[in-house]
Amino acid sequence: MSFAAILSASRASADSPAGLRASLHFAGQTLIEYQARQAARAGADRILIMVSVITPALSQAVDRLSADGIAVALIRDMVSMVRDAPRDCDILLVADGAIIAQSHYDAIGAMQGDALLVTDDSRASAPFERIDSGQRWAGLARITPALLFGTLDMIGDWDLALTLVRSAVQKGALRITVPQDDLMEGRVALVDGQQQADLVAQSVTAAGAHRLAARGGVEHHLLAPIARMVSPALMRMQVPALQVRIAAAALAAIALVPIELQWIVTGFCLALVALMLAEISDRLDELALRPPPSGWLAFLTPGLALLGMILAAATPLAVDLALMLAILLVADRWRRSGGARPWMILTPGTVLLLLIVAGATGFLLAGFRIAMIAAIASVGAVILRPRT
Repeated sequence: MSFAAILSASRASADSPAGLRASLHFAGQTLIEYQARQAARAGADRILIMVSVITPALSQAVDRLSADGIAVALIRDMVSMVRDAPRDCDILLVADGAIIAQSHYDAIGAMQGDALLVTDDSRASAPFERIDSGQRWAGLARITPALLFGTLDMIGDWDLALTLVRSAVQKGALRITVPQDDLMEGRVALVDGQQQADLVAQSVTAAGAHRLAARGGVEHHLLAPIARMVSPALMRMQVPALQVRIAAAALAAIALVPIELQWIVTGFCLALVALMLAEISDRLDELALRPPPSGWLAFLTPGLALLGMILAAATPLAVDLALMLAILLVADRWRRSGGARPWMILTPGTVLLLLIVAGATGFLLAGFRIAMIAAIASVGAVILRPRT
């Protein structure tokens, strides 16, 4: 069942009375963007952001979310909320400044009816809103249309989120208790300043890096582990994924120069490093909950690596190998590999590593022949492996 999400962007940051918690930098974007992407990933088909004032940062965040296909609307008053809030589906309510693990979003998103994510009262949960003598609201709730519009009818100038939570408590909404470990390790937190957001981001990105999807071949077994180690640190340094992707393409283009000068192994090594940078850029996108590119930009770096293989051998065999790898690359990138295991998928990185070894030992042409046989076997595995 589809649902919408209501986010809040009105509370001031502890860093500056003029700044908002929602505009704090988190995982390569503003905090409100990260919350919206989490809600969309959990299944929300539209996002309503309650604001007290529309700032340039909020407008830019909405533009970026819209560009990624996420339906977003800014709500400035209760009249707009009554007009725009859906009457035929539940609402996912997120507290202002709340950072909550994606698993909790998914769990609440899969439920039906009124539900609250709560935490036991303790020193670790002190920043959260108390709902009774023993528990506090952990910043996430699922609200039915009846409860939402029943509350809007009487809300006046009260805080919408907290009023909805109190109404849900009075109606006996289902409570899901957050483990204390989530609070202690920063997987559930309420931040009000940039320093605190940075600390929580370290925990969130470090945990998220191990859950990211990887591709086949060497990209899966060698480059992805390196990317998982490097990407959280780059995320904390606010390095944009696009810049890393551009650097990868530039390095792949530079690798063509030594290949043209017959320094084959050097050029292939540079191309392999370029593929590693492209893998890191994918990880940065996924840590920020952005979908990695699947268009021409995704294929630019590996495409240049394939061009380098053609230039290195300058034979029909190299051209045929590059075309086979291009087909496997598209199938792997678009998740159309037929359920083949990662080691069954021949990738540009795998072939580059093979050719580096072959070139260093003086058997480059034999390396191309072995790679061609492996490509044929890989295509066969993709096509003939039974779908599960």
